[in-house]
Amino acid sequence: MAEAHQAVAFQFTITPEGIDLQLSYQALNQIYHSGVRSWKRRVSRMRNRVIKGVYPASPSSWLFVVIAILATLYMRSDPSMGLIDKIQQHLPLSSQGQTMLSALVFSTLLWLSLILALRFCLKLLLSYHQWMFEMHGPVSNTTKVWVTLLRLLSSRKPLLYSYQTSLPHLPVPTIKDTLSRYLQSVRPLLSDPAYKRMTELANGFESNLGNRLQRYLKLKALWATNYVSDWWEEYIYLRSRGPIMVNSNYYGMDFLFVTPTSVQAARAGNTITALLLYRRKVNREELKPSRVPGTVIPLCAAQYERMFNTTRTPGLETGKTKEMHYLNIRNLEYVAVYHKGRFFRLWVYNAGRLLSPREIEHQIQRILDDPSPPLPGEERLGALTAGDRVPWHQMRKQYFSSGINKRSLDIIERAAFFVTLDDEEQGMKGDDPAGNLDRYAKSLLHGKCYDRWFDKSFSIVIYKNGKNGLNAEHSWADAPTIAHLWEFTLATDAFQLGYTDDEHCKGDVDRMLPHPRSCCGTSRLRYSTSSFKEVQAQICTSLTVAQSLADDVDCHVFPFREFGKGRVKKLRVSPDAFIQISLQLAYYRDRGGFCLTYEASMTRLFREGRTETVRSCSNETCAFVKALEGGESAEQCRRLLRLASEGHQNLYRMAMTGAGIDRHLFCLYVVSKYLGVDSPFLKEVLSEPWRLSTSQTPIQQIELFDIKNHPDYISLGGGFGPVADDGYGVSYIIVGEDMINFHVSSKYSCKETDSHRFGAEIHKALQDIMALMSAEPKSAAPSRGPSQPKKQL
Repeated sequence: MAEAHQAVAFQFTITPEGIDLQLSYQALNQIYHSGVRSWKRRVSRMRNRVIKGVYPASPSSWLFVVIAILATLYMRSDPSMGLIDKIQQHLPLSSQGQTMLSALVFSTLLWLSLILALRFCLKLLLSYHQWMFEMHGPVSNTTKVWVTLLRLLSSRKPLLYSYQTSLPHLPVPTIKDTLSRYLQSVRPLLSDPAYKRMTELANGFESNLGNRLQRYLKLKALWATNYVSDWWEEYIYLRSRGPIMVNSNYYGMDFLFVTPTSVQAARAGNTITALLLYRRKVNREELKPSRVPGTVIPLCAAQYERMFNTTRTPGLETGKTKEMHYLNIRNLEYVAVYHKGRFFRLWVYNAGRLLSPREIEHQIQRILDDPSPPLPGEERLGALTAGDRVPWHQMRKQYFSSGINKRSLDIIERAAFFVTLDDEEQGMKGDDPAGNLDRYAKSLLHGKCYDRWFDKSFSIVIYKNGKNGLNAEHSWADAPTIAHLWEFTLATDAFQLGYTDDEHCKGDVDRMLPHPRSCCGTSRLRYSTSSFKEVQAQICTSLTVAQSLADDVDCHVFPFREFGKGRVKKLRVSPDAFIQISLQLAYYRDRGGFCLTYEASMTRLFREGRTETVRSCSNETCAFVKALEGGESAEQCRRLLRLASEGHQNLYRMAMTGAGIDRHLFCLYVVSKYLGVDSPFLKEVLSEPWRLSTSQTPIQQIELFDIKNHPDYISLGGGFGPVADDGYGVSYIIVGEDMINFHVSSKYSCKETDSHRFGAEIHKALQDIMALMSAEPKSAAPSRGPSQPKKQL
């Protein structure tokens, strides 16, 4: 941490000659510009609140209403039907002034009423979800009218959060529907006696305890913005007492084939700049609202608010999410940097100006060149965030709750984000590209278990050879939100900021740029080492726990290049359904049976929505797999595949529109715990293991990438650790028309799983299903005739 005299704007000493005032003009200049930026930000926020508050109308529409009312009055007509006269009676002004002011008051009230009516209409329109079930079939007249009205009300350019108050609330499904869908989902996994037993449990739950729990849940849905999200965040994430590294956090990778620069400091300069430009867009609400791909339907943007300056903190029973983005702007103008066991605070603004990429590169290089050694216990301090949560909470409470230790910890937790300057080289290049990709994934997932700050909302890793990546904490948001940030970062780094011919950042360095040791440049964080013996002992314990977990993770990353979504769509099959069915076939071949399968789906069509589970191991999918493996005719297998594909798409649509299974049952279980009652049915359902956990990383900003002219600039996507000790975690990203990248994880300690073996099975399953469908006679393939136009909503 900077010395005390560097951190104040002025000092004074009393001498025999009087008071000697010592001013730090540099610090005063920083304070002045910080204040100016703070006021500009407040004005911008106030302006955005007004624009959001009146959307889908505009602030200027108020003037139109006022002019219309005054013009009508001028024509000796009273559009208010006497209300203006009644308002005049309560205004102590002259007759002419009363008329004008009362007309303005009435116009404003009319304008506000029209805005409320428009927002109510927009909310009703966004509550209509039948369009999703008509995307690949005949469009009803109702949907055609709905599309027209929605486009009309969405014609104005919205801000990032303009739609938030117009999004509908997540509906609570009926107990009967949820239980029916649940029993249907487990039918292929249970024997006849087991299924009969589960049916009896479900019927008993519905007729007795279920309706009581449902009433409490409906009461919460009326009161809360979203009846799931707060409990999901608390009980699934924050109350977990085990390590979040591997078990919860996930990672994102760099470009697959290229590294824009091999200079570590330069890559850090552009990456940090791109992230800060994105942060500026979020703060100013300049980002376009996310939408369902190919439509005008908006998605909830609430998760963007907690992207920067956010940290998860441990607790004795439950953790918390600390959000610092609302603090004074002066406190948010830096990032935390880790290099060779030392923590730094890197200021990214100077005199109210965001440093250029070249200037950030210059400051990063100073950190890389700093020869100072780590303080005792400092090098592996991050291991506390990688181990069990309760010991980390106890260390915080005992040793980081006051003094210099608290100040240094606060600097890390209040930083915009965390940056690790890794001394290793990663990427696909080398004699063993496949093995290098696997090691790259493991490095991003857990690193050395102490060189990441796993509690931060996200941490950026810059490797020695210029490769980069990120590790994200899961409680505050889901993967699509961080993927949106990462897409912008990679595209801005490579195509907007760029590099010079000698691989450095573009631009010049301000000669007046503060030295790293100043309060405005870069500063080492300091800790009190007097009590670090106890802390070091806990660091060793946490590191042992984390290292054991990291060593057990088996990661395998592979790009599938034989075909992509382009060829799949020509078969009139959903690409996601095609992949999910292939995963079921691969698992069946790998393990000799089926398992409960988790596919993440979003519920961001609703306000503060997060995710829902698609149980993709369905009756139809299992029937197809058994037919294919049992030697049924090709025609029969193709028919079953199409049924499985359509069934999967229907499950996905239902999950997106609030008719899922697992979040409803989860909330009913939470209510039962609050009431102190036990449900054998809910207890059994919530204890079922997800041996195959899958997730697709969607590309949301394809316009930022020029895959046609720059085909090598393809993202690898990201991945996560296995959910079950004896299961697989599979993440995939569909890139362009001709590639699918897979990330497979499992545990070495389980003798029945092997990530490389399962990856090979996925590869073969994709090939086999494509070969099956490609052999279909053209006359037998379903065609999109005039009654089935391809639609863009």
